[in-house]
This record gives sequence, C-alpha cells and structure tokens, in this order.
Amino acid sequence: MPKIRIGDIKMYYEIHGKGFPLVMIMGLSANKDWWSPYVIEQFSKHFKVLIFDNRGAGRTDAPKIDYTIKMFADDTLGLMDALEIEQAHMLGVSMGGMIAQEFVLNYPDRVKKLVLCSTTPGGPHSIPTPPETIAVMMDRGNLTDEQIARRAMPLLYPEDYIKNNSDVIERSINRMLIAPITEDAYMRQINAIMKWDAYDRLPKINRPTLVMSGKEDKLLPYQNSEILAQRIPRAKLILYDNVGHGMVTQVAEDFVEKVVEFLK
Repeated sequence: MPKIRIGDIKMYYEIHGKGFPLVMIMGLSANKDWWSPYVIEQFSKHFKVLIFDNRGAGRTDAPKIDYTIKMFADDTLGLMDALEIEQAHMLGVSMGGMIAQEFVLNYPDRVKKLVLCSTTPGGPHSIPTPPETIAVMMDRGNLTDEQIARRAMPLLYPEDYIKNNSDVIERSINRMLIAPITEDAYMRQINAIMKWDAYDRLPKINRPTLVMSGKEDKLLPYQNSEILAQRIPRAKLILYDNVGHGMVTQVAEDFVEKVVEFLK
C-alpha cells in the first residue's frame, strides 16, 4: 500500500497500467476505492492511471487545519512531482473536478487534456446544490458509516436505476465502507468547497476540455456543466439523460468510450 510524503502529509496512491499518464481526482469524502473497478481497468489499457486519496480522505493524512481547493491542487502537483510525472491528462469528478480546474489554472503546462465530470465552477455564478440534498449531506448525526453510505445512494443515482441495479448499488456501498472519511475531515473538505470560485478565471483555461454530466444530478445540477462548457474556450459538452451524480459508474461503458476517444 504505497504512501509518499507530500509537503505536510503522507498521501496514499496507486498506479495502474502503462502509457501516457492519466491523473484521476475523486470528490468530496471520496477516495480511490470509490472509482468503478471497470473504469480503472479499462483506462489502464490505454494510460498509466494515477489514483489517490485526497487530503483528509481514505488512507491519506487528515491534518486539523483549514483545507482549500488550491491546497488539494498543490497536493496533486506534489504527488506528480514525486512520481516524476511531468505532464498528464487530468480527470476530476465533483470536488475532484474543482481541484482539476484549480490545477490547470495554476499549472497549465502540466496538463495535456482536461476532463471535468459532474462538477461546478463554484461561487455565486454557479447553480447551487438543492436544499434537500444539503440537508441529507449535513445530517450525519449518530449514523453509522453504512447508514451514511446507504443514504447517499439516492443522491448519486436516479430512483429507477437504484431499483433495477441493486448489485451495482451494493458494490458501491461496499467500496465506500473500505476507508470512510472522519466527520472532522468531511467538514474541512466541505468548507474548502464553499470558499472556492473559478467562474471568472475559466476563460484562461487553454487546454482541450471535455465536460460531462448527468441531467438528473441532485448534487451539482447539470446546468453547472453547461456554464463550464460556455466559459472554457472550445470545451466539448456531453450530457446524459436519466443519469445522476454517479455518472462515472452509472454509464461506465459509454463514459470510458467517450473519454478515451477524447484523450487519444
């Protein structure tokens, strides 16, 4: 289980496959276990895939300091430096998409192509998370990790998908339970998201960009992806009908196909 010292933390990471690097960044509370094994397996046929646990999540250290999205981006840069990855494609999901935006804005030469999934530009120009979703996210109380994971499923997937894909749902829950985030680190990540805003800077992104979202996203409404595609020069937008925030898993086969086609 490889860990490496990056600045003030030890980060957990894994590398799968060979080829040009693809750095994949996970979202709020998530870690490398949350990636669909199918997605990692398929991407690793084309790229050297780097996945890792963000600061505060999974097996990476969780210092009791204020986190920022820039801090997460700098952690990613430090990991790339330590692994001697000079340039990579970058794919971020949800908060990971925010980190990817911040990364390319600060270190554009380190990114060849950018993929932003189920994410937002942040700030007052974005479409906010619905209040009923925020209520579920914040009401963790005395719930067990499994109860929290099960309550998250309707936020990630449409009702019909949950009903008809119980095997996928159970595997998702099991992956979420491998190394769950602490309540303290969860709140530090949320605070980082709340303070972040890239809207005014988006036109400065000068790398080929693919933006993807599900139209049934209950966490970060798909209109945020439309904003990203409008603000980032020459960005390509793909929207999926009847697909939720868990797009990467829900439409895994088509997702992989579209991303590989874009990156190649």
